[in-house]
Amino acid sequence: LRSGDGKFTPNGTVPSPLDLASVALPARAMVARYQRRYCCLNYMPVWTIETARGCEHRCKFCSVWEFHQKTVRFHPIESVRADLAAAGENVFIVDDTFWTGAERSAELADALRSLPPRNWMLVQSRADTVVEQPSPLDKWRPLARRFDVFFGFEAPTAAGLRSLHKDCDISATVEAIAIAKRLGFGVTGNFIIDPDATQEDFHALWSFLETHAIDRVGFTILTPLPGTRFFSAMHDSLEVRDWDHYDLHHLVWQPRLPIEKFFELYCETWRRSVLNLRGRKKWWQWAREVRPGQLGRLARILRQTQKLMDPEHYIAEARVRCHNRNVI
Repeated sequence: LRSGDGKFTPNGTVPSPLDLASVALPARAMVARYQRRYCCLNYMPVWTIETARGCEHRCKFCSVWEFHQKTVRFHPIESVRADLAAAGENVFIVDDTFWTGAERSAELADALRSLPPRNWMLVQSRADTVVEQPSPLDKWRPLARRFDVFFGFEAPTAAGLRSLHKDCDISATVEAIAIAKRLGFGVTGNFIIDPDATQEDFHALWSFLETHAIDRVGFTILTPLPGTRFFSAMHDSLEVRDWDHYDLHHLVWQPRLPIEKFFELYCETWRRSVLNLRGRKKWWQWAREVRPGQLGRLARILRQTQKLMDPEHYIAEARVRCHNRNVI
């Protein structure tokens, strides 16, 4: 606990690993008055639930596996069912590696089948999990009218995946996209932009996006998160100590390319996403997907996201940091 002088004092220990069967259901009534403000782009409001916690993999950029000591633990199926029954029509399942354990995933889907289908559901999974264990996807698809899978794509090449310790081949990425689309899932996800990227690396990413018709994606900058082994390994190279900039959208060490060029290419990458209102999906198409009362909030969100396509927004901030000698 934090004391009055701002310091932390221990208040006991938590058994490791914590048995999730001992975790109470979320007290959703405590946040009910704020629920309408919880959103994920055009889905408003959104409820989050957790069916499992942790990850067995060892991706270089991620803190989850280190925090949970490479373990995955599951909530009891009856608890998950009760939690989903209390949630609304738009549900984001926050597990880091959904569908881990095909048998358990299928059993959970069977238990949820008696609940009303949701309007929208989003889960996060790995490409190799979907390729190696595709059977649960069939059982899960009917549980929501719209069902998106968020993949940690991370890189468009085998070399890029190896550098991130992803333990996954690019062929699995391609096959997972095909499986998800064939079964009627929407495909979304994220790629990581390495500050060491060359112009050729950016072009390879653009080509991959075009080839596989992927535009509902995000792009984050490779960032060593404090407390991870990656952060320790990069410690002497890091030029930023302002923790506000460890948000996956700032450079925290010098890129290979000049800063101006890096952000020019980074923003050009974002222009290939569905968020670009000058691209494939126009503002009026977004507007059709929300209720009239939600138009104002959607407009504010989309207006903010357009900064992702403006290199000067990033470059100006980098100049300020340079002037203050705080960083790059």
